Amino acid sequence: MGQVDPQAFIATLLVLFFGIGLHEYSHAKFADMAGDPTPRYYGRVTLNLTKHFELMGTIMMVVTTYTGFGIGWGKPCPMDPRKMRNPRWDHFIAVLAGPVSNLVQAAIYGTVLRVVGPSLGAEPSFVKILLLQGVIVNLSLCFFNLIPLGPLDGHWLIGSFLPDKARSQWYLFNRNVGSLILFGMIFFGSSLLGRVLLPPVHAGFKLLTGYDFS
Repeated sequence: MGQVDPQAFIATLLVLFFGIGLHEYSHAKFADMAGDPTPRYYGRVTLNLTKHFELMGTIMMVVTTYTGFGIGWGKPCPMDPRKMRNPRWDHFIAVLAGPVSNLVQAAIYGTVLRVVGPSLGAEPSFVKILLLQGVIVNLSLCFFNLIPLGPLDGHWLIGSFLPDKARSQWYLFNRNVGSLILFGMIFFGSSLLGRVLLPPVHAGFKLLTGYDFS
């Protein structure tokens, strides 16, 4: 294992904290706006982002950041589509709000980088690393969560377009087989996961910052 850059380590943790916390908050807020009382009952409609994390996902954030590749997860936001005004499409919007929040965060980091980047020079300062990681990590979180395998947001989004019977079968498949495929990709097929995520992250990074991804 190579030497850990303290600046990169702290910057990545900060980006992950806000990226994952605001992702889960966005789920909760849009479900609450749709009339579902479940997230508020569990105290999830809050900008106290510590409420959106669970122990294992937080430990994974720290460990994987230390090894040079930050990944982690938050506490899944409880939602009940049956209590929403328009169960299918309100749930779709509440689920989509999570990845969109990461896309918005990436755009903010990228815009700031475009504005202040030239004044930061070529040397890697903490601010520059923070802004670069802000774009890369949030784009990764956005596209990772759009993978259509349980329990990621993507499988719920696909389910919204299926007829009732097919939707139930799709969700059942993902609770069993789909989640196993996903965890296999994370723990044993990281190169495959990289091939899935790298092209959209690369394209998004260049679009938002004007720099080539490397």
